[in-house]
Amino acid sequence: MSEEVCKIPDKIKIKLERQQYRIAGSHSAVKTCTWLKHALKEEGVCYKQQFYGIASHRCLQCTPATIWCNLKCIFCWRSASWYNKQMMDCKVDEPSFIVDEMINQQRKLIAGYNKHPQVPEKLYKEAYDPKHAAISLSGEPTFYPEISELIEEFHSRGMTTFLVTNGTTPEVLEKLDPLPTQLYFTMIAPTKDSFEKTARPSDKNAWEKILQTVELLPSLNTRRVMRLTLVPGYNMVEPQVFQEHFLRSEADYLEPKGFMSVGDARKRLPYEIMPRFERIKEFSEQIIEGTDLKIIDFKEDSAVTLIAKEDHPSRKLL
Repeated sequence: MSEEVCKIPDKIKIKLERQQYRIAGSHSAVKTCTWLKHALKEEGVCYKQQFYGIASHRCLQCTPATIWCNLKCIFCWRSASWYNKQMMDCKVDEPSFIVDEMINQQRKLIAGYNKHPQVPEKLYKEAYDPKHAAISLSGEPTFYPEISELIEEFHSRGMTTFLVTNGTTPEVLEKLDPLPTQLYFTMIAPTKDSFEKTARPSDKNAWEKILQTVELLPSLNTRRVMRLTLVPGYNMVEPQVFQEHFLRSEADYLEPKGFMSVGDARKRLPYEIMPRFERIKEFSEQIIEGTDLKIIDFKEDSAVTLIAKEDHPSRKLL
C-alpha cells in the first residue's frame, strides 16, 4: 500500500461542502437528509422509519468512501464525474476516528435546530446522539478496506448499521464480520443489457459480480433488503426477472422505489419521467404476480412499496 493518504481533492471538497456535505477525516463524509429536518420539526418521517424502524431524526447518513465507486448509475443524485475506482492503494483513516468525526460533523449540521421554535428539546437531544448509521451517502462503502471494523465500531457505541451496497463486491460481503444490522443490496437492473445501460459500470465483470451477490445472500445471517431504484426506459423492465432474482436471493424484503429527480440526476434524467406511486405500485404487482409474495407496506410520497412473503412486526423494532 502506498503511503499516500486516501483524500478528497480540495476542489471536490469545496463542491461537496456547498451541497451541505461535511467531510469527516480524509475520505469520509456525512450529510443530513431532508427527512431528518422534517422529523425534528415533527413534519413527517422517512419511509425507512415506517418500514424498518430507523428513527429519521437519529439517522447518521454517512459514507467512508465518498468519491470511490465503480458505477455511474444514471439515477444517482451524486456527481459521478470525479469517481475513483479503488481505495486499496492509499492509506485510510481508522474506524474509531471516522465515527468520532462523523458524529461531530453531524452535530454541527444540526446545531441550529437547538433553538428552533418547532423543534422539541427532547427530539434535538436524541438527534445529538445518533442511533442509526446509514452507510450509504455516496460512493461504494465496501471499497473502504476496514468496513467490518467500521460496522463493529458503530455497534460498540450502541448504534445500528444499514449498509447499502451495489453488489459488485461479493468477496467483501462474504467476509463481513460482524454483519450490519441490515444489508441493503441495490439490484440495479434485471438483465446485463439493462444493467450496463443504467449503471454504466467501469468494471467489465460488474454484472457477474452482482449475480454472485444474489447467490451469496441466503448465507448472510442478517436482515437483507433487495432494493430497486426504478427508471422508466432504463431498468423499469422485465418484472418477472426481478422476481426471479429476489426469490433466488432469499432476501427478507424487496423494495421497489421510483428514482427521484434531485441532485445530479436532474442533469441526466428529465423530471417528467420520474415514476409516481401508482406506477411503482403497478410494477410491484407485476413482480409478485404468480407467487405468494405480497405488498406489505408502502409510502406514496416516496413512491415506494415493500414486498415480502409475510410481514413481521420485528421489522420495525430496532
